[in-house]
Amino acid sequence: NGGHLEFGPDGYLYIAMGDGGSAGDPQSNGQNVNTLLGSILRIDVDGGDPYAIPADNPYANGGGAPEIWVSGLRNPWRFSFDSLTGDLYIGDVGQNSWEEIDFLPGGVVGGVNFGWNYYEANHKFNSEPPANVSIFPPVTEYHHDNGRCSITGGNVYRGEKMPELYGVYFYGDFCSGEVFALVQQNEGLWVSEAVYNLPLLITSFGTDEYGEIYLLDRNGGLYNLR
Repeated sequence: NGGHLEFGPDGYLYIAMGDGGSAGDPQSNGQNVNTLLGSILRIDVDGGDPYAIPADNPYANGGGAPEIWVSGLRNPWRFSFDSLTGDLYIGDVGQNSWEEIDFLPGGVVGGVNFGWNYYEANHKFNSEPPANVSIFPPVTEYHHDNGRCSITGGNVYRGEKMPELYGVYFYGDFCSGEVFALVQQNEGLWVSEAVYNLPLLITSFGTDEYGEIYLLDRNGGLYNLR
């Protein structure tokens, strides 16, 4: 059910929750804001017992589970905040064919619906969403071909050793060992391409205090991207 824990730039704890399992989300947890599943939660661990709800959470005053920050996710396997901008990047694992990266700009309030299980990435999966439901589409996607199977969300590079890659978001695929670079061009278009092909089962990314990026291999290795 869980995919990741991380404190955001606002000091709150963000908690990634999958849709609870079973193929296709038969309980429609991704579209049910009254359950904590299929969402990223946001709580204040410095207040309350055992925690408090931030006042600007979208359902803090009712209409859904007060812990929810964003919804419509299947299996958010690793998310991260850009240390410079506060932008939120989410690697959401697909069901049958498509993997996706979802994006929420820093400063944008929660309540965003990323579409599962109406959509798998940009592709219709279940029924059409109601007319009053707004969906935030992913900024990039890729298909289960060339040995790819499951996305692992990464981090924006803010280090010094690779200045030409400053501001690039890196993420990977668990099965193929590919590492992708994602950038937003001046005209607002997002471009993603494979930049490494490693003999690894990539399970997670992280950064050190200098902004350099590391990745984890399921077989036990810790690697620095260079």
